[in-house]
Amino acid sequence: MYDNPPPSKRFPRVPPDRRFYAFLIDFVAVWIVSSIGGSWLLQAIIFAAGWFGLRVVLVTRNQGQSLGSWAMDMKVIDLRFRRIPDIVTLGKREAILGFTALLAMTGLNIFFVNAFSTLLLVSPLLANCGTAFADEQYNQALHDRVAGTATIQTKRGFSLDLRTRQLLDEIKYRMRK
Repeated sequence: MYDNPPPSKRFPRVPPDRRFYAFLIDFVAVWIVSSIGGSWLLQAIIFAAGWFGLRVVLVTRNQGQSLGSWAMDMKVIDLRFRRIPDIVTLGKREAILGFTALLAMTGLNIFFVNAFSTLLLVSPLLANCGTAFADEQYNQALHDRVAGTATIQTKRGFSLDLRTRQLLDEIKYRMRK
């Protein structure tokens, strides 16, 4: 009767800052690797291949977690089947996000040459990910809505944000002594 029945189980929501840091870890890792390419076209090809490898192949093999998601204790799930998405669903999801990330990488590469172009090239990524703030239920960004996926918290990971916060608290405590 319904195309998508209402979910009976609520998943733990991921704070937006944690999603941002996980994306940033993945983005910077792929950007650094793609920067070895000389021309823009070679950099774009290396970026696309690296993005697909990190965000699709690794996620299917690593229980729904990329490098950044693992570091921030998150994973991606298919909302319809309530499990890790298949490679086609992840490919659709990451094609949208990867294209906007590629535009952002191009904009950041030409930042000092033309700052206005940088703003124009980064804005699709901001619009894509900014839709997560409007979604009250799952914090789904545009690429999540198209693919029917959601990012949820998990206990499996490195807990980089918690470890960093603990380290900073310890440094503050020692400085007060």
